[in-house]
Amino acid sequence: MDLLPLFAPQSMAVCGVSLSNDRHPANVIYNKNLLRFPVDVFPVNPRGGTILGEKVYTAIDRIESDIDLAVIAVRAEYVPDVLEQCISKKVKGAVVISGGFAEAERKDLQDRIVEIATRADFPFIGPNCLGIYAPSLVDTFFLPSERMICPDKGNVAMISQSGGILVDLLVKFAGEGIGLSLAVSIGNKAMVKEEQLLHYLAKDPATSVIAFYIEGFGHNEGRKFVEAARNCPKPVIVMKAGRTSGGQRAVSSHTASLAGDYKVMSDIFAQFGIVEAKNELELLSFCESLSSYHNTSAKRIGIITGSGGHGAMAVDACLDHGLEVPLLTETDQKALRDFLSPSIQAIAALGNPIDLTGSAVEDDFAIATSALFDSAEIDCIIVLLLPYLPGISSDISARISQLAKKTAKPLIAYVPHEEKYRMLIEGFEFNQVPVSPSIEGAVMMAEALHRRSSW
Repeated sequence: MDLLPLFAPQSMAVCGVSLSNDRHPANVIYNKNLLRFPVDVFPVNPRGGTILGEKVYTAIDRIESDIDLAVIAVRAEYVPDVLEQCISKKVKGAVVISGGFAEAERKDLQDRIVEIATRADFPFIGPNCLGIYAPSLVDTFFLPSERMICPDKGNVAMISQSGGILVDLLVKFAGEGIGLSLAVSIGNKAMVKEEQLLHYLAKDPATSVIAFYIEGFGHNEGRKFVEAARNCPKPVIVMKAGRTSGGQRAVSSHTASLAGDYKVMSDIFAQFGIVEAKNELELLSFCESLSSYHNTSAKRIGIITGSGGHGAMAVDACLDHGLEVPLLTETDQKALRDFLSPSIQAIAALGNPIDLTGSAVEDDFAIATSALFDSAEIDCIIVLLLPYLPGISSDISARISQLAKKTAKPLIAYVPHEEKYRMLIEGFEFNQVPVSPSIEGAVMMAEALHRRSSW
């Protein structure tokens, strides 16, 4: 099953465009790809006519050009016939946007389209989904472009059973500066499932981290998925819904999935090296840190701060997440103190966390960072950078990031995510240093590195 034409199509047909309703999902998809993406796109409606000055084809097999991807947004009962036309036309794959299948108690209709596609080895995403968003290549989400907030191109792939959760996560990815290689809403996942996507993404050179939002698995799907994840050379992150009995009921009504026993599934994830995220904050933190660092240890944490309270909170969070914050030796503390600014030598606390106090200047942060990179007691450094300290400039983040490039140890930063601190945040992001808007998030980033390296 070749999935590449779905995610990097040269040509696309949109089946179901309306001649009278510009807000119809098929029209939104057609318009945005026609005007904003490099794919050749063709509208299809049995009535024919024109739209935006372009010819509307009465059937997909009437299109003269070869078609890589068909987007099907017609009533559920018409989908089998459209799939047959796609196969006859030798289209390479499809996204079935249409709902009204197993999630609406029409499993018979869903089984029918699966049988049609399986017989022809014809891959399709869906049904009951948003489909595919590949930055700068294609977008089958039926959401107006002016309302979407999408992250920049990057190396994290996000696969979700829920289209709404996926769109929400893309907004958060953009806010956190997490770059995206591919986003896929799989809905009922009747044909192409998580396992097949995992195999594809494991070989995708543009993807370094693979994240999933999963509601449930069908019969035998879970076993195949975790086996594929175990053999995947890239980090696999899963956020699983249906952790409670109420959540399991909601999952079943949404995409007709079997939520299964959460505790059993969670234990299996850990056993097979899958990094499980319990919530969106963990998912974002895990994606950002694992997209920056691969197979690096982060058990013993060194903390640098200009505020004692922030340092204490970071220590608590580290211990809560199973990480260590080792005390620096008296020898290391003395060596560090001798290089600090005279104004803080007597007042800085250097045991770990290193509290440089609010009187620290930029050189102090750089000296402390270098000292922890050189320490044999520390695996990973978390810098709690308070942008309002008077002794630092907007260049400090880039300066500290440059130090990180000279070592194999990971550096993680905390900076409040406010527009006026954008230069500080970008100084880290441009140098592939993960930066969190919360202390808890920064610690979660370290936890993800530790869990990945421990497997």
